[in-house]
Amino acid sequence: MNKLIKITMVMLLLSSGSAMGERLKDIAAIAGVRDNQLLGYGLVVGLDGSGDQSEFTLQSLKSMLSRLGVALPPNINPKTKNIAAVTVTATLPPFTKPGQNLDVTVSSIGSAKSLRGGTLLMTPLKGIDGEIYALAQGNLVVGGFGIAGTDGSKVTVNVPSVGRIPNGASVERTVPTTFASGNSLIYNLNNPDFTTANRLVKAINEMLGDGTATAIDASSVRVSAPQDAGQRVSFASLLENIEITTAEAAAKIVVNSRTGTVVIGKNVRVMPAAITHGSMTVTIAEGGDKAVMAQSAIEVNQEKKRMFVFEPGVELSDIVRAVNQVGAAPGDLMAILEALKEAGALRAELIVI
Repeated sequence: MNKLIKITMVMLLLSSGSAMGERLKDIAAIAGVRDNQLLGYGLVVGLDGSGDQSEFTLQSLKSMLSRLGVALPPNINPKTKNIAAVTVTATLPPFTKPGQNLDVTVSSIGSAKSLRGGTLLMTPLKGIDGEIYALAQGNLVVGGFGIAGTDGSKVTVNVPSVGRIPNGASVERTVPTTFASGNSLIYNLNNPDFTTANRLVKAINEMLGDGTATAIDASSVRVSAPQDAGQRVSFASLLENIEITTAEAAAKIVVNSRTGTVVIGKNVRVMPAAITHGSMTVTIAEGGDKAVMAQSAIEVNQEKKRMFVFEPGVELSDIVRAVNQVGAAPGDLMAILEALKEAGALRAELIVI
């Protein structure tokens, strides 16, 4: 019996005609006000024999001990199994001040099997400019674990070589921003669109007067702002709560070939087209006495091909209904969509992931 793979059709309705708009803070960000990534290299100690003995780990241990006044002879190799070399990463939000705390993620870069129970030693976190912006230290919280038996069998849950330290880094330096400089603020849309940018300009000008906002391009809008820092904060607070009805997204179809999930945008249209679809199933059943002679029964079944026609301007619901009627599998559905695209009948961008 031919078994068809079930296709999950997800209809994504993107409507711009809703009565409730979206706040500016949800669709745009102020230029120059952004997160900054921090990176550091450190050591985790206190592991229960699950550390690593890489050359760079031992070199780092010797270097740390020398800074603490402990000098190891050159011919001495500390064969410790309770340390691990790690990278430490964190995200520094804008306007974060010295003394505030950040969450950090600690990841093993050697052969350590687990960081469970370890403690990160003081690690400087640097920005892209090489300056130190935070210091990290503390006990790790590891969500995974691994258990190994004497016969070589093992069980691993999640990833025990990665852990986190909530509030594990203390900020030491502030990242300067351009928020308080100049005589204007520039808002960058998360999804560039000429219609949305134009509606944003109209909404701001209707509230604050003509000429207050001007569109730079499909992504950016410049808004005249007070130069006083306190007034600028109040001004930004007023702007971020303005509601704008965003434009409808471009017509897109996203196909996940692994899960069979299909996401179809509301504005997808199909021009006049006729499609035929069929499939063939080959079933091989082994039988007989294999010690004497194997017998194979081969059965080939081919479904009758089905054809359906798309009329001009077919909408989302019609596409879904037609695909379900022919019982298309994920691979067949992708082939149908690609054929429509090649024939010039599909009025949407086709994205396969």
